[in-house]
Amino acid sequence: MILLIDNYDSFVYNLARYVTELGEESTVVRNDALTTADVVRLSPSHIIISPGPCTPAQAGVSVEVIRRLANRIPILGVCLGHQCIGAAYGMRIVRAKQPRHGKTSAISHGGVGLFAGLPNPFTASRYHSLVVDPASVPDDVEVTATAEDGEIMALRHRIDPVWGIQFHPESILTDFGYYLLSRFLWPERPVEALPAKADWGWNTIVGAARS
Repeated sequence: MILLIDNYDSFVYNLARYVTELGEESTVVRNDALTTADVVRLSPSHIIISPGPCTPAQAGVSVEVIRRLANRIPILGVCLGHQCIGAAYGMRIVRAKQPRHGKTSAISHGGVGLFAGLPNPFTASRYHSLVVDPASVPDDVEVTATAEDGEIMALRHRIDPVWGIQFHPESILTDFGYYLLSRFLWPERPVEALPAKADWGWNTIVGAARS
């Protein structure tokens, strides 16, 4: 079961639908309706921390879950969830150079982790006013993607199974959303073994891997 922690944002249900369409069971719980102990009792295989309209300090149990469970359960943070990962590992959350709401950007990446096999760059949709301050990223965290304006678009912890993405993989304006979630759910599977989906470019990636 995939647990989605809902930071009072409608995008969480798009994420839940993507997870279901990829063949996994999902459970959505509000960030103030459970404790870390409840999360442990639910025994999810993975945790997704959703976007939301607030700051990490206002995101209920989200930051605590990352701090206490990151070394035990794979965690993906999306938008606010990404910022919660930053806060959990001691990074500063600051105002973006320019707010981005419903805007697309070219996402450049190093082809590692969630981004293995993706074109570079690719297009993704952004809805945020806050970002992780790059000057505060510690040595045990790697920046894995940036936007053309230089803002951090993705992070991963070098030891814990934790990934954060500032953009929205579940948006119709983002290319390869299903692929990114598949890489989180099944990081050890070869690309050609991932379940095929019809979102733009998926067949191109899988076809290239198989050929």
